[in-house]
Amino acid sequence: MRLGKIYFLVIALSGLFTHTLHAQNQIWREGIIVDEFLYEQATFPSCHSATIVETPTGLVAAFFGGTKERHPDVEIYVCRQVNGKWTAPVSAAHGIQPNGDRLPTWNPVLYQIPDGDLLLFYKIGPKPAEWWGMLRRSSDGGRTWSEAASLPRGYIGPVKNKPVLLDNGTLLSPSSTEGNGWKLHFEATTDFGKNWYKIGPLKTKDSIDAIQPSILNHGKGKLQLLARSRNRALVQAWSADNGETWSAIEPTDLPNNNSGTDAVTLKDGRQVLVYNHVLPPGDLAKGPRTPLNVSVSRDGKNWYAAVILEDSPISQYSYPAVIQTQDGLLHFIYTWRREKIKHVVVDPTKLKLRKIKRGKWPTLKGYTAPTATNYKKEED
Repeated sequence: MRLGKIYFLVIALSGLFTHTLHAQNQIWREGIIVDEFLYEQATFPSCHSATIVETPTGLVAAFFGGTKERHPDVEIYVCRQVNGKWTAPVSAAHGIQPNGDRLPTWNPVLYQIPDGDLLLFYKIGPKPAEWWGMLRRSSDGGRTWSEAASLPRGYIGPVKNKPVLLDNGTLLSPSSTEGNGWKLHFEATTDFGKNWYKIGPLKTKDSIDAIQPSILNHGKGKLQLLARSRNRALVQAWSADNGETWSAIEPTDLPNNNSGTDAVTLKDGRQVLVYNHVLPPGDLAKGPRTPLNVSVSRDGKNWYAAVILEDSPISQYSYPAVIQTQDGLLHFIYTWRREKIKHVVVDPTKLKLRKIKRGKWPTLKGYTAPTATNYKKEED
């Protein structure tokens, strides 16, 4: 009889623990309706830097994969969503040179021209300080691609995050360089990639090293950039003339762990940011790439905590991209531990927003933020 009581007590406590764990796992998860990997198995062991776009034939995603970042066998792979399922990764670009040498590829960015081709921007080179920009086009939603073409000398296209088509017809690509210090600039085209001109590099307040900007559109020519930095904070700059001139780059109140971010302007005018809300320990510039957070703002200045996409203490969840599809849903795509690419869909009407004060993510009863117990130094 005593053993029976102990058995039932153990079962009850186990159920209580499971319920508590499940409840905690649901905190900061409001609005998530799909949480999936693009693939379960691939011909390459490592992947990174994903991008996603909506085309007339469905969603298309791209990323780089190979032995590891910087390895010459790294290629650009594409997955397409067909009838609700993702196709297996297919190579869309490589770094084999005319003389037979092979170089790694980097940071693909997809952009769908309205009523036109799908563009695939990517980079080739031994390292970011020496890479150059490439472009391929698809007229069938990413099934087949044109021959690879180099961008004009000195241009790399959008360095990580998507271009934005402005009301004046300019396609503005957020970009940056790393060869002689980290600097932000923009590359603009009025004919979808046939001719280009540069804006920048942008000036900074104090000493700021920033790369990989994204663009938010506040309407009537007012733009905002948000970017990764070595300064323990996300940085920003503002334009009042459709990106032709910019204010000096300055820190925001939001922390940054020296890892990539992305942002998008919603149809209702709200701004959405996806990033690691991580302040590096001590005075370090770099911190763990976990958790992966989503914040929302009306004005690009006051931010509200919305969702945590990943919160395992095992790093890393990084280099996110975000878009809003025609049905109003948000699609996030990001690196999952350098092993797979994750895709998460969020209904923005279901979000519960809580004010971020002084750069600190709100504390909720029943939720404990992870501590990175397995963090290791990752590639940039």
